[in-house]
Amino acid sequence: MASLKEMRNRIESVKSTQKITKALNMVAAAKLKRAQSQAESARPYARKMADVIANLAAAVSGDAAPKLLAGTGSDQKHLLVIATGDKGLAGGFNTNVIRAAKERINSLVAQGKDVRVVAVGRKVRDGLARLYGDKIIRTFELSEHKVIGMATAEPIAALIAEEFEAGRADVVTLFYSRFQSVISQVPTPKQLVPAVVDGGAEPINLNGAVYEYEPSEEEILETLLPRNITTQILAALYENQASFFGAQMGAMDNATRNAGELITALRLTYNRKRQAQITTELIEIIAGAEAL
Repeated sequence: MASLKEMRNRIESVKSTQKITKALNMVAAAKLKRAQSQAESARPYARKMADVIANLAAAVSGDAAPKLLAGTGSDQKHLLVIATGDKGLAGGFNTNVIRAAKERINSLVAQGKDVRVVAVGRKVRDGLARLYGDKIIRTFELSEHKVIGMATAEPIAALIAEEFEAGRADVVTLFYSRFQSVISQVPTPKQLVPAVVDGGAEPINLNGAVYEYEPSEEEILETLLPRNITTQILAALYENQASFFGAQMGAMDNATRNAGELITALRLTYNRKRQAQITTELIEIIAGAEAL
């Protein structure tokens, strides 16, 4: 059984851990507000971009359609862009996205598809290294950027375009964690290539006017589709960042509370052991006095 000194040392150790988890909880809470604001601000822009592309795509068909919209006509080669975080201590945030990606990889491999992976974040690289390390073609570390922005998303989009144009990818799918609330982050797959056109997009209200596109719809789409990939990746990274801080805040809050409960239990055990030791010493003193 542990001595009183060992019990005191353990209590102090748990107290130190509690201070760290409480500090991380406060830091995550402070950063969450900004990250949530960025994620919510990016949603309308990404949605409107998708609506514009849907309206333009309605007027384009056949051989005139850009390859990013029409695809290659095959779905044999899949490129998965998986976004997590560079850091841990966020509960199941990283694990949930990696698990969803693994299920997709296993399904595609079972169908005989060629699968390659772009890892966005160190955690996804580490999580896939043992089983699928040979499929990872590139890792982007988010910690290299002080602030997530276009400079973060553009290299990822450029790599996707390069792989598609080189014929090494027929379908590109992005995996990320969509922020719903502090306690809810949903692992989400989104197909980037070929672009998924929302059939339910509202048509542009022309108020009775008739106009022609200049340049043509095809040329506009050739410009918008690569930009849309960058936009969708940036929006996903914002969602991921908010999800990370939300998950970390929840995880550190639970850890702080658990540390408090453990300290209470250790103090109770310490006090009982100390009382038992004092009682034993008193009995020995009384017994010695009576023997005299």
